[in-house]
Amino acid sequence: MEGEENEDYMGDLSQFLPPEISQSSSTKGTTSSSGKLEVPNSSNKKTKAKNWQDHRKLKRERKQIEEDQLTLEKMGSAIPHSNIGFKLLKQMGYTPGSALGKEGSGRVEPVGLEIRRGRAGIGKEDPKVENMRREKEKAERYERKEAELMEDFGRVQKERWKEKRIVVNFKKGEAVLAQLENRDVVEVEKTGDEEKEEEEEDEEEEIITEEDLLNILLKLRNEFCYCLFCGCQYDTMEALLSECPGVSEDEH
Repeated sequence: MEGEENEDYMGDLSQFLPPEISQSSSTKGTTSSSGKLEVPNSSNKKTKAKNWQDHRKLKRERKQIEEDQLTLEKMGSAIPHSNIGFKLLKQMGYTPGSALGKEGSGRVEPVGLEIRRGRAGIGKEDPKVENMRREKEKAERYERKEAELMEDFGRVQKERWKEKRIVVNFKKGEAVLAQLENRDVVEVEKTGDEEKEEEEEDEEEEIITEEDLLNILLKLRNEFCYCLFCGCQYDTMEALLSECPGVSEDEH
């Protein structure tokens, strides 16, 4: 028992302090059993105050939104005939649905109302509306740019495919023309595998244009009544003109 009393006696440091200091320390905080001073935590009070302010702000914004919706709903309905302003206009000769003014050149619809909650001037756009407008414009610019890129890509791919087809058809025309000039008529049958193999072959260094292809096609038609895309030689020019759909590959 004496040992426990001594421990308690030595653990209570306030007994060694003057009365004034011990009283002031007791007001500022409390001492634990180990002799350490415990200061009350004020973070809980700050958190509660902050939560209360946020709750009040949300409540105020919700109330403003409800008031704005109510105002817009009232604007959607026509002015009742019991309205004092409507009665005054009617006494001055106004008829519902007609324009204002002696000659009827004034406004037909009333001036629109724009609800503003900010503190900016009348000419200043609402920050929320301005941000929405900027985001919309940004999205539209991005969509236009993407569409332009896709269009350019498609055009380039189409031009490359067209150039390859010109080279392939020109080589076919040269081969057929060489055989026809030697009096050996050979019908050229178009198969998917052969066309694919010819397209995959490396192009020659010599540039072959669409005009070169047209010249060789016309020579085959005029001199030998042969159509490269029909793949056959006609007996007469009249038969060629009547049965062949055209000169180019697109017409076939």
